[in-house]
Amino acid sequence: MLSIEGLVTRYGNVTALKGVSLDVAKGEIVGVLGPNGAGKTTTLLTVIGLLKPTSGRVRFMDRDVGGLAPDRVVAAGVGLVPEGRWILASMTVRENLLMGAYPRHDGEAAIKHEIDRVSEIFPILRERQGQRAGTLSGGEQQMLAIARALMARPKLLMLDEPTWGLAPLVVEEIMRVIRRLNEEGTTILLVEQNARQALAVVKRCYVLEVGSVIFSGTPAELKGEPLLTQTYLGATAR
Repeated sequence: MLSIEGLVTRYGNVTALKGVSLDVAKGEIVGVLGPNGAGKTTTLLTVIGLLKPTSGRVRFMDRDVGGLAPDRVVAAGVGLVPEGRWILASMTVRENLLMGAYPRHDGEAAIKHEIDRVSEIFPILRERQGQRAGTLSGGEQQMLAIARALMARPKLLMLDEPTWGLAPLVVEEIMRVIRRLNEEGTTILLVEQNARQALAVVKRCYVLEVGSVIFSGTPAELKGEPLLTQTYLGATAR
């Protein structure tokens, strides 16, 4: 579904991605792991079009999307839940959800149905639809960020640190939702610092270090590399 080949992305004179290659097949949950500054977020922002690649190729469902504007990438079927959530704090929960449906052109009834669907996944959002998003708790804001991305009905959902800063019970709920979405047909690309949580749900994973892929394989294969897990993922990966 997603194929990234030799991706190079720069911030001014700093090369953040140095030829990253990875792929995601339909129906998979694929993880991207590694320390801060490894290039994980840069990879997602380049795929979604918020950063322009210097070279390399990004293909989604056999279509070259590298360098396209973000709205066109979203319209093609890619969704992003960004690090830090990026909710529209002064707008209500419902207004945030409607913004997520902006690329759609299938009518109010279909959008209302989608709001009902994401509210069934995250029941707290049904109760808070008229509440300003900025007054939600951190966990509720993360749920809203995921629900907003789902409003566009993405075929591939990219999540950037969805459990960052959340209480353990909320982390468990977010991971449960990720599994459910995948079981219901959404392909997932998951960036996570919480290696234990990520390795429990992904089918394959990549490890990045300073802009380069240094490992690709299954969680079992990664756990068979003790030096790699200890150095780059910490003791939580064991």
